[in-house]
Amino acid sequence: MSKLVIVESPTKARTIRGFLPDGYEVQASMGHVRDLPDSAAEIPEEVKGEDWSRLGVNVRADFEPLYVIPKDKKKVVKELKDALKKADELILATDEDREGESISWHLQQILRPKVPTRRMVFHEITREAIQEALQNCREVDEQLVRAQETRRILDRLVGYTLSPLLWKKIAPKLSAGRVQSVAVKLLVDRERQRRAFKKGSYWDLKAELIQNQTPFPAELVNLAGKRLATGQDFDENTGQIAAGRDVVLLDQAQAEALQTRLLGKTWTVSSVEERPSTRKPAPPFTTSTLQQEANRKLHLSAQQTMRIAQKLYEEGYITYMRTDSVHLSEQAISAARACVESMYGKEYLSPKPRQYTTKSKGAQEAHEAIRPAGSEFRLPNQTPLSGQELALYDLIWKRTVASQMAEARQTHTTVLIAVEDAVFRASGKRIDFPGFFRAYVEGSDDPDAALEDREVHLPLLRQGDHPECQKLEPIGHETQPPARFTEASLVKVLESEGIGRPSTYATILNTIVSRGYVKPMGNALVPTYTAFAVTELLEKYFPDLVNTRFTAQMEQTLDDIASGQAEWLPYLRHFFLGEQGLEGQVKARESEIDSSLARSIHLDNLPVKIGIGPYGPYVAVESEGGEVRANLPEDIPPADLSEEQVAELIKLKQEGPKPIAFHPETQEPVYVVPQGPYGPYVQLGDVSEDNKKPKRTSLPKGMRPDQVTPEIALGLLSLPRTLGEHPESGKKVQAGIGRFGPYVVCDGDFRSLPAGEDVLTVSFERALELLAQPKKGRGRGSAKPLRELGSHPEDGEPVNLHNGPYGLYVKHGKVNASLPKEMPAEEATLEVALQVLAEKEGSPTAKGRSTGKATTSQSAKTQAKSSTKAKATPSSTRKATASQAKKSKDSVPLTRTTSSTDKELQGNGAAQTGSRSTILKITPKARA
Repeated sequence: MSKLVIVESPTKARTIRGFLPDGYEVQASMGHVRDLPDSAAEIPEEVKGEDWSRLGVNVRADFEPLYVIPKDKKKVVKELKDALKKADELILATDEDREGESISWHLQQILRPKVPTRRMVFHEITREAIQEALQNCREVDEQLVRAQETRRILDRLVGYTLSPLLWKKIAPKLSAGRVQSVAVKLLVDRERQRRAFKKGSYWDLKAELIQNQTPFPAELVNLAGKRLATGQDFDENTGQIAAGRDVVLLDQAQAEALQTRLLGKTWTVSSVEERPSTRKPAPPFTTSTLQQEANRKLHLSAQQTMRIAQKLYEEGYITYMRTDSVHLSEQAISAARACVESMYGKEYLSPKPRQYTTKSKGAQEAHEAIRPAGSEFRLPNQTPLSGQELALYDLIWKRTVASQMAEARQTHTTVLIAVEDAVFRASGKRIDFPGFFRAYVEGSDDPDAALEDREVHLPLLRQGDHPECQKLEPIGHETQPPARFTEASLVKVLESEGIGRPSTYATILNTIVSRGYVKPMGNALVPTYTAFAVTELLEKYFPDLVNTRFTAQMEQTLDDIASGQAEWLPYLRHFFLGEQGLEGQVKARESEIDSSLARSIHLDNLPVKIGIGPYGPYVAVESEGGEVRANLPEDIPPADLSEEQVAELIKLKQEGPKPIAFHPETQEPVYVVPQGPYGPYVQLGDVSEDNKKPKRTSLPKGMRPDQVTPEIALGLLSLPRTLGEHPESGKKVQAGIGRFGPYVVCDGDFRSLPAGEDVLTVSFERALELLAQPKKGRGRGSAKPLRELGSHPEDGEPVNLHNGPYGLYVKHGKVNASLPKEMPAEEATLEVALQVLAEKEGSPTAKGRSTGKATTSQSAKTQAKSSTKAKATPSSTRKATASQAKKSKDSVPLTRTTSSTDKELQGNGAAQTGSRSTILKITPKARA
C-alpha cells in the first residue's frame, strides 16, 4: 500500500515527488475537478426546464450550486479513483489559498475516500518545506471553502444575470462582471477626464550657467517676489490658473522680453541649502506589486507575469505567488541577509532584520511575500533559468535581498541665484551611501548605472558667487491631461480601492481586452466606445454594481465569511432576492431600457450621435437626405475624437473617397477606403446597380491608407497574380492576400509569406522555394519548431514542439499530435509529448502509460493542461444520497480549470459554443 498525494499540475507533481519518501505516489488533478455548468450543453437534461438552470445555481433552494463533470475531466477522476484504491492514505496538497482549499474539498467530495485523509499546505516547494508540511497536516478548512463558494456563486449571479441584458440592449457577446465592470468604469472615467481636460500654457526661462569651468542648469522660479506658475497651478476644467493661486503667468512675448532684459546682467548666488535624506527599501513583492513592477521593468503583462511566476513556484524557485502579504519568515530574512553580507559586505546590511507589515485589509491568501524559495537563495546566474523566467526570478531575488539592506543616504542641494528681480534655482543630488540601491533600483535593471543616473552634480557654490550665464532661453509648456492607465497603474488602483483580489487581476485585464472593452495602445489601456456604452447603461440602471465602494464592500463581506464574521446565505439572499436584489432590478428595468438609447454614447463637447452598430462604433449626423453614418476608426480614442474629425469622416462618407488612380485597361476609378468593417482596403470602380460588389483588396497588415500609392493600389487589385507554372505539376503558382495575410499558392497548397516580403514583388523562384518547405503556422510540419523536447525512446528521433492554427502540437516523424489549447508552451515536456503521440498513433503503450505514476497517469491532453490556468471555485458542504451516488457512480460532476474570477471575466453569461458528452446531475441535498 502507498500514500496518494494529489496536487494540481504535472510540474508541481514532478517537483514534489523528488522531496517525498518512498511509498508516496503523486498525481495531478489538472486544476479544479468540479464547477458550475459552463454552457447550456453541460446542463443535465433533468433540470434544463428549471428557470434557474441557466445560472447553474438553484436560487430557490438556498442557492444550491449544480456541479458537473465535463468529458475531459472524467478520465482524470477515474485515474485518481483507481490510484486511491491502492492507497492507505490520501493527502490533498493543493495550493494554500482559498482556491486550493476549494480544490481539495471538491476532490474529497468526488473521491469519497475510505482511508484517512489529510490536508497538506506549504508556501514553497523545497525539501525542508515539504517534509515539514507532511508533519503538520490538517483538515480541509470548511470556512475557507464556503467563502470561495460564495464568491463563485456571486460572480455567476452577476455575470449570468446582467450579460443577457447587454446582449439584448447593446450587442451580442458582451459580458458584465462583478469586478470586470468596475475595472472598465475606471478606464472610462479616466477617458472622460481626458476629454473634459482643458489645456493651459505657460512659459519659463532656462539658463545654462558655469562656475569653476563646470556647467550646470538653472530654471526660473520667482519673478518680482512672486512664484512662477507651473503646471500644478492650472485648473484642468478651465485651462486657467486655479482660483486663489498668487503666481506669475508668463506668455511667450513676456518670456522673450524677460530673456532680453536679463542677458548680460550679473548673476549672484543668494543661498545654498543642503538637506540630507534617507530612503528605505521597498517591501518584498506581493502579487500585485510583482505584476506592477514586472510590467514597468520587464514589459510583461499581468497574465504573462503570473504564468511565469506559477512555473517558477512549481519548479521550486520561488514561494507561492498569490499573496497579499509582505511578511518574510525568519528563514527568508536569514537567507537574504546572508546574500547581502557575502555579496556587498556587512556595511550594506540593515542594522536589524527588517520586517514589513501588510496593509491590505484582506491579506490572508498566503502567509509570506513572494521570495526565492529555500533557506539559501540561489543566485540568478547559478540557476538554469533563461529568458523571461530568469528575468522575473532576478527581479524577485533583487527585491527580496534589497529589503534587508541598509537605507540609502542622499544629500539634496538647492541653490538660488538672483539676477535683477528674477530668481533661478539649480538642484543637485549626491548619493552619500548607496545602501539598497546597490542591489535594486526602481525602474532600472543595472543598479550601478542607475546610481549614476540618480546623481545630479553641481559645482561648489557659495553665497555671493557670480556664475557666468552662457545661455538663456524661453521654454513653452502645456499642461497635460491625466495619463491613461497602464496595466501597472490599473492594478495599483484596484488594489488600493479593495476591488477584486491580486490573484484575479491578470484575468481581469485579459478579459476586458478580449471582450473588446479595451484596446491597448503602446503601454496604455484605452477604453473603446463599446466600453462607454456598457458603462453608461450600468451607471444609469445598476449604479451600485460599478461603484468602487460598493464592490470593495462586497470583497470585505467575502473576507468576513472566510473568517466566520459573516453568514453566507443571508448575504446571497439579500443581494439577489432582496427587496432591492439584483434579480428584481433586472426584471424591473429591462422594459425601461430603450435599446437605441443604450447603443448611443454621450461624449462631452461633441454634439453628434455616436452609437454601436453591427460593424462597430459609428458617428451619425442629420443631413437633407436623412441620417448619414460613418464608421469610427479604431485609432481615434474617445477622448481624442473632435468635431473636425467627425466632419471629415462624414464628408468622406457623403462624397466618397477621391480616386487615387484609374485602371489602365478599364479606366475604372481606384479608391483607397480608410475605414471598412474589416479595416482599410482598395476598391476598383464605383458601387452601382450593375456593379453591386466591386473588387476590393485589404491593405497588408501594417500599411496605412496614406502610404498607398497608385502603383501599390493597382498591384493589390491585380491579386492574386500568376507567377508561372510549377515545373513538376504544371499548375499555376500565384501570390495573393488572404484571411491570414500574404501568401503563395499552387494547386491549393498555400504558404504564408514571411514578414518583410512583399506580395507584389515576390518572385517565381522565391515562391517555389517557399512551396518546397513544409507548412508553417496553419499547417503541420513546421520547418522551424519552437523547440526540441528530446529524443523518442523507441527510435531516437527528435520530438519537436510546434505552433499551429489550433494551438500547440508535437511532431515525431510523420506523426503530429495536438496539445490542449490551455497549455502554455513552457509546460510542454517530452513526457507529455510521448503520451499524446502514443494516443494519436493508437499504440498499446498509450494505455500502459495512462496507468503510470504522477503526470504520466493523466490523460495526455488533460495531463498537459497547465496548472498556471486559474482554478475554479468550490461547492458547499453537501453529501449525495446513496441513490444519487449510485446514479452518478464515478461522475460526481466536475469541470474545467477556471477560477471564479476567470469565469466572470471569460464572459459571465456569455454563451459558449461547442458541446460535450452527456453530463450527470447530482441532485442537491438540503444543507445541514
